[in-house]
Amino acid sequence: MIYRGLSIDELHALLVSKKVTPLQLAEEALRLAKQDSNNAFEYIMEKEALEFAASLTEPEENNPLWGIPFVIKDNFSTKNVPTTASSNILKGYVPVFDACVVEKLRAAKAVAIGKVTLDELAMGGTGTSGHLGMTFNPYDRSHKRLVGGSSCGSAAATADGYVPFALGSDTGDSTRKPASYAGLVGFKPTWSLISRYGLFPFAPSLDTVGIFARNVKDSAYVLDVLAGHDDRDFTSSIRPVDEYAKDIEKPNPKAKIAVIKGIVNSISDHDILSKFEETVKSLKNAGFAVEFVDFDEKILTSLFPTYFVISCAEATSNNANLDGIKFGPSYQGSTFEEVVSKARTNGFGELIKRRFIIGNFALMKENQKDLFLRAQKNRRIIVDAVNEVLKDYDFIYCPAAPSIAPKVGEASDRLSNEYLIADNHLVIANLAGLPSITLPIGMKDGMPFGANITGRAFEDKQVLKMAYELEKHTGLKNLVAKGE
Repeated sequence: MIYRGLSIDELHALLVSKKVTPLQLAEEALRLAKQDSNNAFEYIMEKEALEFAASLTEPEENNPLWGIPFVIKDNFSTKNVPTTASSNILKGYVPVFDACVVEKLRAAKAVAIGKVTLDELAMGGTGTSGHLGMTFNPYDRSHKRLVGGSSCGSAAATADGYVPFALGSDTGDSTRKPASYAGLVGFKPTWSLISRYGLFPFAPSLDTVGIFARNVKDSAYVLDVLAGHDDRDFTSSIRPVDEYAKDIEKPNPKAKIAVIKGIVNSISDHDILSKFEETVKSLKNAGFAVEFVDFDEKILTSLFPTYFVISCAEATSNNANLDGIKFGPSYQGSTFEEVVSKARTNGFGELIKRRFIIGNFALMKENQKDLFLRAQKNRRIIVDAVNEVLKDYDFIYCPAAPSIAPKVGEASDRLSNEYLIADNHLVIANLAGLPSITLPIGMKDGMPFGANITGRAFEDKQVLKMAYELEKHTGLKNLVAKGE
């Protein structure tokens, strides 16, 4: 039997009935990983996966993740397994500890089969800047289209059916945008709900652990395991966690949904708009109140520059320790400064260097007021405006992206509203720390595209319930890339 593309529920039923073993699932996932043509893998954990899977002999009926294979974005620390964040500066780095989420998944008896690619140090949205080159979209076997980033490998491996779920990270839209391009469910929980201990920091005030799956309920199963306080992460929430998969099929029948006009109006693709309108009508027919609401366009066009200044500034500070002495290849030099300069010049790609320069420039004493502090003040304005909408509505619902997955080398007009708003509005959830989920709503030219639901902080269960309801209306779940 072929297990590729099956959901967690389907695999769990087979495991509990002993029609398949964790070892057999791991062997198939490893075989698929070795055959991967999308450049999704940094390191295949064959020895580790087979040993752990072989140790799982007695099924745990009440543990949906028991024996389930998954992949890990390579910016999560994995004990005794190379972890590079797709950067040459970390070449040869083998951590001595596991990230909290890796520990939790191992404790749940899920089986990690590999570390997967990302945009270098998780900075970027295309899946093209990692040190192994670009990662391709499994829906296009000609390798003309991107899968998006920064969690490109996680998206590609899940979309191609190697594993039913994957760990990603989300700083601006790095889980949810690739999910739209790859026909997946991409979930960014409330900031602080999941410990980031062992996640390499990009911009900690924005960073969140992300989850890829092929249906909403599978995302909830994973969140059930990952959510909760961790003493090693002082930013992790101390609030009691919910049972996220329980009663997921029962959304609030009186839920009110806001569609932001400025986001929808900035999209020019009529096929995406038409399918989105269909889902709005479907939700209305099901009894939900869906209303189009106004939102200050100046705030919408300020989303990307605000995010960019803050994220570059935080990244500059957080990655100062990558100096060629503590991590990565070392270079000879007559002074400490020369050694560091050589290491960072040779160890970082061009995109990373540009972002560090911008971050340093924004943090310079003479520039802080006009750049970094101004961005922080505008972040407050954005968050207040979003929360004002969420006072009257339970969710914000919009197309996740203005297009299907772009072709390699295809450029956007970066001064257009389509780029500034439609291509970057998902950052709202990061700036405000809100739960946000993308799921597929349609296909165009053989490529999927999705919509996004964002809710109030710590109302992750309600967001998952609403997404589950939308999934019922679209019928698009458990998609697996067939390629062209």
